[in-house]
Amino acid sequence: MFLAISLFSITLLLIFIKPKYMGYITVFMAFIAFFLNMVNIDDIIEVIEIVWDATFTFIGIIILSLVLEKIGFFDWIAIKIAKFSRGNGFFMFVNSLLLGSIISAFFANDSAALILTPILLSKMKILKFNSKTILAFLLAGGFMSDSASLPFVFSNLTNIITADYFHIGFIEYFKNMILPFIVSVLISICVLWLFFKKDIPKIIDINLLPEAKSVIKSQKLFLFSWFFLIILFVGYLIGDFYQIPVSFFALGGALLFLLIATLMKEVSFSKTIKEAPWQIVWFSIGLYIVVFGLKNAGLTNYLHHVLENGNIFSVGFISAILSAFLNNLPSVMIMDIALKGIENHHLIYANIIGSNIGPKLTPFGSLSTLLWLNILEKRGIKITFLKYMKFAIIITPIVLFFVLLSLY
Repeated sequence: MFLAISLFSITLLLIFIKPKYMGYITVFMAFIAFFLNMVNIDDIIEVIEIVWDATFTFIGIIILSLVLEKIGFFDWIAIKIAKFSRGNGFFMFVNSLLLGSIISAFFANDSAALILTPILLSKMKILKFNSKTILAFLLAGGFMSDSASLPFVFSNLTNIITADYFHIGFIEYFKNMILPFIVSVLISICVLWLFFKKDIPKIIDINLLPEAKSVIKSQKLFLFSWFFLIILFVGYLIGDFYQIPVSFFALGGALLFLLIATLMKEVSFSKTIKEAPWQIVWFSIGLYIVVFGLKNAGLTNYLHHVLENGNIFSVGFISAILSAFLNNLPSVMIMDIALKGIENHHLIYANIIGSNIGPKLTPFGSLSTLLWLNILEKRGIKITFLKYMKFAIIITPIVLFFVLLSLY
């Protein structure tokens, strides 16, 4: 047990220190786990069967988001949303959070945090927001990117891994998580507004923003993208009926859209492929193998006995705390294994909610938050640990409680 926990702890420490090399780190540690007989070939095969669909789905969504970002899709929406507020600061704040929730739901939390954040930041600078206002919008938007990543299987990597592990279909997942998603968005907006309202100006000069159509790189491709997204979503529904893996549509659709955009000379196929987070494949496999070492050592069995007498709130908060301090991806993997065989399926969804919202308790709770903070720092915005914690420790437990309550 000590050896398995030590290897897992070292793996997490190295990921936090060098998140850029997370794939190489986890694969290397997985090899160590194998050579130390903590896992065997059968475990590795089982891990690949669990994570392949999830990782390729995630990559597909990021590729699609990258192409849409390059043609001005998200820029156009951001400007439209801003102008729809008619210069009212409250509506601007609410609209930006609603935009973040929609992007997170349909294009995954990482897209909302990593692609939308630079776009919103550039717009806020055009609108001449002061530093406190910019920080308020960024912190609120960063929180919403994870708290709103609940409604679809593909909205978060944790959702995909858990749905695959428990064989939860696209429609079944949506039916169970649509209410928690709505509650999460509404509660998040209310709590975030109460926390930041003093930093939001009452009047904003939206005339400083450019016309929305000016940011579109290709009008034909932009119009086609709406049609394509609808067809892609229908594909998810059809795939669920015929039990076709989600990655078939997510990655296949993304590559098809990338090919169309390349033929129209709007993007570079090779450059976009290189920008895709392929390391996530090795990261997921390697990390899950290390987690299987914990399983084989008996840790997940112990956790199983704790959880089988638990309820939605205990499971949700255990998942949240583990995610906040151990990172949400290994935590959801550990919790998934521990929950297997427990008849109360609502606990599965409580685990997802905890692993999606709980990581916001700390700045290192999820890789998307670490990368988000890195992006902001490169743009001259430094969010200190203390400043982040003052915000997170108040907002996160309140939102988590009400979202878990909605599972009833």
